[in-house]
Amino acid sequence: MMVEQPILSVRNLSKQYGEGCLHCQQSNPKLEKNYCPVCKTVYACRDISFDLYRGEILGIVGESGSGKSTFMKSLYFDENVTTGEGYLQDYKDGKVNIFTESSQMKRQIRNMLLGMVYQNPILGLKMDFSSLSNIAEKQIAAGNRHVGNMEARSYDLLQHVNIPLHRSKEAPKNFSGGMQQRIQIAKALSNNPPLLLLDEVTTGLDLSVQADVLDLIKSIQREFNISMIVVSHDLAVIRMLADRTIVMLNGEIIEHGLTDQVLEDPQHSYTQQLVYSLL
Repeated sequence: MMVEQPILSVRNLSKQYGEGCLHCQQSNPKLEKNYCPVCKTVYACRDISFDLYRGEILGIVGESGSGKSTFMKSLYFDENVTTGEGYLQDYKDGKVNIFTESSQMKRQIRNMLLGMVYQNPILGLKMDFSSLSNIAEKQIAAGNRHVGNMEARSYDLLQHVNIPLHRSKEAPKNFSGGMQQRIQIAKALSNNPPLLLLDEVTTGLDLSVQADVLDLIKSIQREFNISMIVVSHDLAVIRMLADRTIVMLNGEIIEHGLTDQVLEDPQHSYTQQLVYSLL
């Protein structure tokens, strides 16, 4: 019997800001949340481990400062991890730690195998370039040099995310927040990545626009069978999208499991507080 291999395995990922000291590097350090009161080191992520399977959506939930966005930036190489291992099945058969690869190889992984949708579209889009150019930029980075193919792919994706084609040559700065997020999604999909990372993509959007963006994400996942990691502080978003959920607090995973299980029968007191605050 063949055992399904995870598309992404992460083991003991940690990210700290500061050198650390004897006080905070002992086996059971007394931190103030994720902060060392002695040397001022911040432990944004501590020993994060999980597996993600093909076609699965993994939700990550937690309050501001819990480490979830730092974790996503680490996966997309916007931040260098302090320690830890990561293995992508589509990169060297999942046998090489992506976090220890060279900057050049990390760029290749990012361009070929990952898509990212940021909470703030300014981080993911060039606001003065046309929507078409933004999508083409990702394709060029992934090695596409055929202008006709790039243009056709860009138009197809804009249609897919419900951006009117007559506005394809407009700059994203002229669009609403919801449209900017949809352009980011189109750009992230342009290189056919097996893994899509979405960081608080509905924050700040009107409720009706949030619903449109969430419906779009769900339809993309069904159509392309793409794996996703979705970060949100909004449990309603996680409930709608995620197959499994990780709960983070002070840089650590405090609970994980099937989304229904975590939200219907939370075990950790913090998760209980999160869930019951919505009731």
